[in-house]
Amino acid sequence: MNKIISFILLIFLFSCSESKKAPALLDAQAFSKEIDGKKVSLYTLESKNGLILQVTNFGLRVVSLWVQDKNGKYDDVAVGYENIDRYINNTGERFLGPVVGRYANRIAKGQFTLDGKTYNLPINNNGQTLHGGIKGLDMVVWDVDSVAKNLIRFSYLAPDGQDGFPGNLKINVEYSLTDDNEFKIMYKATTDKPTVVNLSNHTFFNLKGESNGTITDNELTIYASHTTPIDSVLIPTGEIASVENTPFDFRKPKTIGERIEENNPQLKNGKGYDHNWVLDRKSANEVELAAELFEPESKRLLQVYTDQPGLQFYSGNFFDGKTNGKFGKPIKFREALALETQKFPDSPNQPNFPSTRLDPGQTYTQTCIYKFSIRK
Repeated sequence: MNKIISFILLIFLFSCSESKKAPALLDAQAFSKEIDGKKVSLYTLESKNGLILQVTNFGLRVVSLWVQDKNGKYDDVAVGYENIDRYINNTGERFLGPVVGRYANRIAKGQFTLDGKTYNLPINNNGQTLHGGIKGLDMVVWDVDSVAKNLIRFSYLAPDGQDGFPGNLKINVEYSLTDDNEFKIMYKATTDKPTVVNLSNHTFFNLKGESNGTITDNELTIYASHTTPIDSVLIPTGEIASVENTPFDFRKPKTIGERIEENNPQLKNGKGYDHNWVLDRKSANEVELAAELFEPESKRLLQVYTDQPGLQFYSGNFFDGKTNGKFGKPIKFREALALETQKFPDSPNQPNFPSTRLDPGQTYTQTCIYKFSIRK
Protein backbone atom coordinates (compact mmCIF):
# COMPACT_ATOMS: atom_id res chain seq x y z
CA MET A 1 0.00 0.00 0.00
CA ASN A 2 2.80 2.42 0.91
CA LYS A 3 4.47 1.70 -2.43
CA ILE A 4 1.25 2.49 -4.27
CA ILE A 5 0.81 5.77 -2.38
CA SER A 6 4.43 6.68 -3.05
CA PHE A 7 3.99 5.92 -6.75
CA ILE A 8 0.84 8.07 -6.98
CA LEU A 9 2.60 10.91 -5.17
CA LEU A 10 5.56 10.62 -7.55
CA ILE A 11 3.27 10.81 -10.59
CA PHE A 12 1.48 13.82 -9.09
CA LEU A 13 4.74 15.66 -8.39
CA PHE A 14 6.04 14.82 -11.86
CA SER A 15 2.86 16.11 -13.54
CA CYS A 16 3.06 19.34 -11.50
CA SER A 17 6.68 19.89 -12.44
CA GLU A 18 5.88 19.19 -16.09
CA SER A 19 3.03 21.72 -16.13
CA LYS A 20 5.19 24.42 -14.57
CA LYS A 21 8.37 23.86 -16.54
CA ALA A 22 9.73 26.68 -18.65
CA PRO A 23 8.44 26.75 -22.23
CA ALA A 24 10.44 25.73 -25.28
CA LEU A 25 11.34 29.08 -26.81
CA LEU A 26 11.77 29.87 -30.48
CA ASP A 27 15.24 29.49 -31.93
CA ALA A 28 17.00 32.82 -32.43
CA GLN A 29 18.65 31.42 -35.57
CA ALA A 30 15.26 31.37 -37.28
CA PHE A 31 15.21 35.17 -37.00
CA SER A 32 18.81 35.87 -37.98
CA LYS A 33 18.85 37.79 -41.25
CA GLU A 34 20.08 40.95 -42.92
CA ILE A 35 17.47 43.30 -44.39
CA ASP A 36 18.39 46.53 -46.16
CA GLY A 37 21.91 46.16 -44.78
CA LYS A 38 20.76 45.91 -41.16
CA LYS A 39 20.87 42.88 -38.88
CA VAL A 40 17.65 41.28 -37.69
CA SER A 41 17.67 39.19 -34.52
CA LEU A 42 15.34 37.65 -31.95
CA TYR A 43 15.61 38.81 -28.34
CA THR A 44 14.25 37.13 -25.21
CA LEU A 45 13.23 39.05 -22.09
CA GLU A 46 12.14 37.54 -18.78
CA SER A 47 10.61 39.03 -15.65
CA LYS A 48 11.40 37.98 -12.10
CA ASN A 49 8.00 36.29 -11.86
CA GLY A 50 8.27 34.27 -15.06
CA LEU A 51 6.75 36.41 -17.82
CA ILE A 52 8.73 35.67 -21.01
CA LEU A 53 8.74 37.83 -24.14
CA GLN A 54 10.39 37.17 -27.49
CA VAL A 55 10.68 40.14 -29.85
CA THR A 56 12.42 40.84 -33.14
CA ASN A 57 13.75 44.23 -34.19
CA PHE A 58 12.02 43.76 -37.55
CA GLY A 59 9.02 45.96 -36.85
CA LEU A 60 9.42 45.41 -33.09
CA ARG A 61 7.18 42.39 -33.43
CA VAL A 62 6.09 40.55 -30.32
CA VAL A 63 6.70 37.03 -31.59
CA SER A 64 5.77 35.16 -28.43
CA LEU A 65 4.61 36.04 -24.92
CA TRP A 66 4.57 33.20 -22.40
CA VAL A 67 2.22 33.54 -19.43
CA GLN A 68 1.33 31.05 -16.69
CA ASP A 69 -2.25 29.95 -15.99
CA LYS A 70 -4.01 29.11 -12.72
CA ASN A 71 -1.95 25.89 -12.41
CA GLY A 72 1.36 27.46 -13.35
CA LYS A 73 1.20 26.04 -16.88
CA TYR A 74 2.73 28.23 -19.58
CA ASP A 75 0.98 29.16 -22.81
CA ASP A 76 2.07 31.54 -25.53
CA VAL A 77 -0.72 34.13 -25.56
CA ALA A 78 0.59 36.17 -28.52
CA VAL A 79 -0.12 35.10 -32.11
CA GLY A 80 2.93 35.01 -34.37
CA TYR A 81 5.13 33.15 -36.83
CA GLU A 82 8.07 30.83 -36.17
CA ASN A 83 10.66 32.49 -38.42
CA ILE A 84 11.52 35.85 -39.93
CA ASP A 85 10.82 34.81 -43.53
CA ARG A 86 7.14 34.37 -42.77
CA TYR A 87 6.93 37.98 -41.59
CA ILE A 88 8.83 39.31 -44.61
CA ASN A 89 7.01 37.22 -47.22
CA ASN A 90 3.72 37.24 -45.42
CA THR A 91 0.64 35.72 -47.04
CA GLY A 92 -1.64 36.07 -44.01
CA GLU A 93 -2.27 38.76 -41.41
CA ARG A 94 0.42 41.44 -41.74
CA PHE A 95 0.08 43.14 -38.37
CA LEU A 96 0.96 40.31 -35.99
CA GLY A 97 2.63 41.91 -32.98
CA PRO A 98 4.43 45.00 -34.35
CA VAL A 99 4.58 48.66 -33.52
CA VAL A 100 2.37 50.34 -36.11
CA GLY A 101 2.60 53.87 -37.52
CA ARG A 102 3.64 56.51 -38.28
CA TYR A 103 -0.12 56.72 -38.01
CA ALA A 104 -1.77 53.73 -36.33
CA ASN A 105 -5.25 52.88 -37.58
CA ARG A 106 -6.86 54.52 -40.61
CA ILE A 107 -6.60 57.78 -42.50
CA ALA A 108 -9.49 58.37 -44.91
CA LYS A 109 -8.60 58.13 -48.60
CA GLY A 110 -4.92 58.36 -47.70
CA GLN A 111 -5.00 62.14 -47.39
CA PHE A 112 -4.73 64.84 -44.78
CA THR A 113 -4.00 68.57 -44.81
CA LEU A 114 -1.53 70.29 -42.52
CA ASP A 115 -0.87 74.05 -42.61
CA GLY A 116 -2.64 74.29 -45.95
CA LYS A 117 -0.66 71.52 -47.65
CA THR A 118 -2.27 68.23 -48.63
CA TYR A 119 -0.26 65.07 -48.07
CA ASN A 120 -1.00 61.92 -50.06
CA LEU A 121 -0.26 58.56 -48.46
CA PRO A 122 -0.17 55.04 -49.94
CA ILE A 123 -3.55 53.33 -50.12
CA ASN A 124 -3.25 49.88 -48.58
CA ASN A 125 -6.65 48.98 -47.15
CA ASN A 126 -10.04 49.32 -48.79
CA GLY A 127 -9.26 52.73 -50.29
CA GLN A 128 -7.69 54.03 -47.07
CA THR A 129 -4.26 54.20 -45.43
CA LEU A 130 -3.94 51.68 -42.61
CA HIS A 131 -1.19 51.60 -39.95
CA GLY A 132 1.20 53.89 -41.79
CA GLY A 133 1.00 52.62 -45.35
CA ILE A 134 3.09 50.29 -47.48
CA LYS A 135 6.37 50.48 -45.57
CA GLY A 136 5.15 51.45 -42.13
CA LEU A 137 7.09 51.03 -38.92
CA ASP A 138 6.31 47.31 -38.97
CA MET A 139 8.30 46.56 -42.13
CA VAL A 140 11.60 48.21 -41.20
CA VAL A 141 14.59 47.11 -39.13
CA TRP A 142 14.96 49.09 -35.91
CA ASP A 143 18.26 49.81 -34.19
CA VAL A 144 18.78 47.98 -30.90
CA ASP A 145 20.27 50.53 -28.50
CA SER A 146 20.54 48.39 -25.36
CA VAL A 147 19.48 44.99 -24.02
CA ALA A 148 19.08 43.75 -20.45
CA LYS A 149 17.40 40.68 -18.97
CA ASN A 150 14.00 42.34 -18.73
CA LEU A 151 14.38 45.44 -20.94
CA ILE A 152 15.25 46.36 -24.51
CA ARG A 153 15.46 49.78 -26.15
CA PHE A 154 14.99 50.44 -29.86
CA SER A 155 15.21 53.48 -32.13
CA TYR A 156 14.38 54.32 -35.73
CA LEU A 157 14.59 57.44 -37.88
CA ALA A 158 11.60 57.54 -40.22
CA PRO A 159 12.82 59.80 -43.04
CA ASP A 160 10.94 62.80 -44.35
CA GLY A 161 8.50 61.61 -47.00
CA GLN A 162 8.45 57.92 -46.04
CA ASP A 163 4.96 56.69 -46.83
CA GLY A 164 4.10 60.30 -47.65
CA PHE A 165 4.43 61.69 -44.11
CA PRO A 166 6.32 64.95 -43.55
CA GLY A 167 9.31 65.34 -41.26
CA ASN A 168 12.24 63.26 -40.14
CA LEU A 169 10.65 61.45 -37.21
CA LYS A 170 13.06 60.13 -34.58
CA ILE A 171 11.35 57.37 -32.60
CA ASN A 172 12.45 55.60 -29.42
CA VAL A 173 10.58 52.57 -28.06
CA GLU A 174 11.27 50.64 -24.89
CA TYR A 175 9.89 47.17 -24.11
CA SER A 176 10.22 45.99 -20.51
CA LEU A 177 8.87 43.25 -18.24
CA THR A 178 8.26 44.44 -14.70
CA ASP A 179 8.21 42.57 -11.38
CA ASP A 180 4.42 42.99 -11.41
CA ASN A 181 4.08 40.80 -14.53
CA GLU A 182 3.61 43.79 -16.80
CA PHE A 183 4.63 44.07 -20.42
CA LYS A 184 5.33 47.79 -20.57
CA ILE A 185 5.79 49.80 -23.78
CA MET A 186 7.09 53.36 -23.75
CA TYR A 187 7.23 55.54 -26.87
CA LYS A 188 8.94 58.83 -27.60
CA ALA A 189 9.20 60.76 -30.88
CA THR A 190 10.46 64.10 -32.18
CA THR A 191 10.28 65.75 -35.60
CA ASP A 192 12.00 68.47 -37.60
CA LYS A 193 8.80 69.46 -39.48
CA PRO A 194 5.15 69.70 -38.48
CA THR A 195 3.66 66.23 -38.85
CA VAL A 196 1.07 63.83 -37.42
CA VAL A 197 1.95 60.92 -35.12
CA ASN A 198 -0.14 58.12 -33.67
CA LEU A 199 1.75 54.99 -32.60
CA SER A 200 0.44 51.74 -31.18
CA ASN A 201 1.28 48.10 -30.60
CA HIS A 202 -0.66 45.49 -32.55
CA THR A 203 -0.15 42.28 -30.59
CA PHE A 204 -2.91 39.76 -31.15
CA PHE A 205 -3.78 38.03 -27.87
CA ASN A 206 -5.43 34.72 -27.11
CA LEU A 207 -5.37 34.11 -23.35
CA LYS A 208 -5.96 30.39 -23.98
CA GLY A 209 -2.75 30.27 -25.98
CA GLU A 210 -2.20 30.70 -29.69
CA SER A 211 -4.81 28.83 -31.76
CA ASN A 212 -6.28 27.20 -28.65
CA GLY A 213 -9.85 28.32 -29.24
CA THR A 214 -12.23 31.22 -29.59
CA ILE A 215 -11.98 34.57 -27.82
CA THR A 216 -15.76 35.09 -27.86
CA ASP A 217 -16.17 33.42 -24.44
CA ASN A 218 -13.66 35.83 -22.87
CA GLU A 219 -15.10 38.46 -20.54
CA LEU A 220 -14.20 42.00 -21.59
CA THR A 221 -14.48 45.28 -19.73
CA ILE A 222 -13.74 48.61 -21.45
CA TYR A 223 -13.91 51.69 -19.28
CA ALA A 224 -15.51 53.90 -21.89
CA SER A 225 -18.95 55.48 -22.26
CA HIS A 226 -18.56 56.41 -25.93
CA THR A 227 -17.19 55.17 -29.23
CA THR A 228 -16.39 56.80 -32.56
CA PRO A 229 -18.83 55.18 -35.03
CA ILE A 230 -17.52 54.12 -38.44
CA ASP A 231 -18.83 54.02 -41.99
CA SER A 232 -18.82 51.02 -44.33
CA VAL A 233 -15.05 51.35 -44.97
CA LEU A 234 -14.24 51.66 -41.24
CA ILE A 235 -13.59 55.41 -41.25
CA PRO A 236 -15.01 57.41 -38.30
CA THR A 237 -18.04 59.51 -39.14
CA GLY A 238 -16.90 62.20 -36.69
CA GLU A 239 -19.66 61.41 -34.21
CA ILE A 240 -18.95 60.61 -30.55
CA ALA A 241 -21.70 58.12 -29.69
CA SER A 242 -22.88 56.80 -26.34
CA VAL A 243 -22.56 53.05 -25.73
CA GLU A 244 -25.75 53.07 -23.66
CA ASN A 245 -28.17 50.33 -24.77
CA THR A 246 -25.83 49.13 -27.55
CA PRO A 247 -23.61 46.06 -28.08
CA PHE A 248 -20.66 48.40 -27.44
CA ASP A 249 -21.37 48.80 -23.74
CA PHE A 250 -18.55 46.95 -21.99
CA ARG A 251 -18.51 49.19 -18.93
CA LYS A 252 -19.38 46.09 -16.94
CA PRO A 253 -17.86 42.70 -17.83
CA LYS A 254 -19.59 40.75 -20.58
CA THR A 255 -18.48 38.02 -22.92
CA ILE A 256 -17.30 39.22 -26.30
CA GLY A 257 -19.71 36.88 -28.07
CA GLU A 258 -22.78 37.96 -26.10
CA ARG A 259 -23.94 40.55 -28.65
CA ILE A 260 -21.39 40.35 -31.46
CA GLU A 261 -23.84 38.76 -33.90
CA GLU A 262 -26.66 41.25 -33.32
CA ASN A 263 -28.26 43.02 -36.26
CA ASN A 264 -26.50 46.30 -35.60
CA PRO A 265 -25.25 48.66 -38.36
CA GLN A 266 -21.96 49.30 -36.60
CA LEU A 267 -21.28 45.59 -36.08
CA LYS A 268 -22.13 45.05 -39.73
CA ASN A 269 -19.67 47.74 -40.81
CA GLY A 270 -16.88 46.21 -38.71
CA LYS A 271 -17.88 42.58 -39.35
CA GLY A 272 -17.80 42.42 -35.56
CA TYR A 273 -15.88 44.70 -33.23
CA ASP A 274 -13.28 46.86 -34.97
CA HIS A 275 -13.92 50.21 -33.31
CA ASN A 276 -12.32 52.92 -31.22
CA TRP A 277 -13.61 53.45 -27.70
CA VAL A 278 -13.39 56.94 -26.15
CA LEU A 279 -11.97 56.17 -22.73
CA ASP A 280 -13.50 57.63 -19.56
CA ARG A 281 -10.30 59.26 -18.41
CA LYS A 282 -9.89 60.84 -14.99
CA SER A 283 -6.88 62.90 -16.07
CA ALA A 284 -5.36 64.19 -19.29
CA ASN A 285 -1.98 62.46 -19.26
CA GLU A 286 -1.75 59.90 -16.45
CA VAL A 287 -1.58 56.14 -17.06
CA GLU A 288 -4.99 54.69 -16.17
CA LEU A 289 -6.80 51.37 -16.41
CA ALA A 290 -8.58 51.19 -19.78
CA ALA A 291 -9.70 47.58 -20.21
CA GLU A 292 -9.70 44.11 -18.67
CA LEU A 293 -9.86 40.77 -20.44
CA PHE A 294 -10.56 37.54 -18.53
CA GLU A 295 -10.30 33.99 -19.83
CA PRO A 296 -12.49 31.74 -17.62
CA GLU A 297 -10.74 28.39 -18.11
CA SER A 298 -7.11 29.42 -17.55
CA LYS A 299 -8.18 32.22 -15.16
CA ARG A 300 -5.73 34.55 -16.91
CA LEU A 301 -6.53 38.23 -16.54
CA LEU A 302 -5.10 40.88 -18.87
CA GLN A 303 -5.38 44.51 -17.77
CA VAL A 304 -4.60 47.31 -20.21
CA TYR A 305 -3.29 50.63 -18.90
CA THR A 306 -2.70 53.72 -21.03
CA ASP A 307 -2.27 57.48 -21.06
CA GLN A 308 -4.00 57.72 -24.45
CA PRO A 309 -7.60 58.85 -25.08
CA GLY A 310 -8.63 55.88 -27.19
CA LEU A 311 -8.62 52.09 -27.33
CA GLN A 312 -9.18 50.13 -30.53
CA PHE A 313 -10.75 46.73 -29.87
CA TYR A 314 -10.55 44.37 -32.83
CA SER A 315 -12.14 40.94 -32.43
CA GLY A 316 -10.19 39.03 -35.09
CA ASN A 317 -12.98 39.17 -37.67
CA PHE A 318 -10.76 38.58 -40.69
CA PHE A 319 -8.86 35.49 -39.55
CA ASP A 320 -10.06 32.63 -41.74
CA GLY A 321 -8.03 29.58 -40.74
CA LYS A 322 -6.01 29.61 -43.99
CA THR A 323 -2.81 30.71 -42.22
CA ASN A 324 -1.04 28.73 -39.49
CA GLY A 325 0.56 30.25 -36.43
CA LYS A 326 4.01 29.44 -35.09
CA PHE A 327 2.96 26.03 -33.74
CA GLY A 328 1.48 24.80 -37.03
CA LYS A 329 -2.15 25.26 -36.05
CA PRO A 330 -4.50 27.46 -38.11
CA ILE A 331 -5.41 30.92 -36.83
CA LYS A 332 -9.18 30.67 -37.04
CA PHE A 333 -12.01 33.19 -37.10
CA ARG A 334 -12.09 35.18 -33.83
CA GLU A 335 -9.31 33.19 -32.21
CA ALA A 336 -7.30 36.31 -31.37
CA LEU A 337 -7.98 39.94 -30.55
CA ALA A 338 -6.15 43.26 -30.40
CA LEU A 339 -6.46 45.98 -27.77
CA GLU A 340 -4.59 48.96 -29.20
CA THR A 341 -3.98 52.07 -27.10
CA GLN A 342 -3.89 55.16 -29.29
CA LYS A 343 -5.42 58.44 -30.32
CA PHE A 344 -8.47 58.26 -32.57
CA PRO A 345 -8.54 56.97 -36.16
CA ASP A 346 -8.50 59.61 -38.92
CA SER A 347 -7.91 62.43 -36.42
CA PRO A 348 -6.07 64.62 -39.00
CA ASN A 349 -9.37 64.82 -40.90
CA GLN A 350 -11.64 65.12 -37.85
CA PRO A 351 -11.32 68.55 -36.19
CA ASN A 352 -13.33 67.51 -33.11
CA PHE A 353 -10.97 64.59 -32.32
CA PRO A 354 -7.88 64.96 -30.11
CA SER A 355 -5.01 66.37 -32.16
CA THR A 356 -2.23 64.10 -33.40
CA ARG A 357 -0.08 67.02 -34.59
CA LEU A 358 3.58 67.10 -33.56
CA ASP A 359 5.74 70.19 -34.12
CA PRO A 360 9.50 70.69 -33.92
CA GLY A 361 10.52 71.28 -30.31
CA GLN A 362 7.71 69.07 -29.01
CA THR A 363 8.03 65.45 -27.86
CA TYR A 364 5.41 62.79 -28.46
CA THR A 365 5.20 60.30 -25.59
CA GLN A 366 2.99 57.32 -24.82
CA THR A 367 2.91 54.57 -22.22
CA CYS A 368 1.00 51.31 -22.68
CA ILE A 369 0.99 48.48 -20.13
CA TYR A 370 -0.33 44.95 -20.58
CA LYS A 371 -0.51 43.44 -17.09
CA PHE A 372 -1.07 39.71 -16.52
CA SER A 373 -2.36 38.01 -13.40
CA ILE A 374 -4.60 35.16 -12.23
CA ARG A 375 -8.16 35.82 -11.10
CA LYS A 376 -9.19 33.29 -8.50
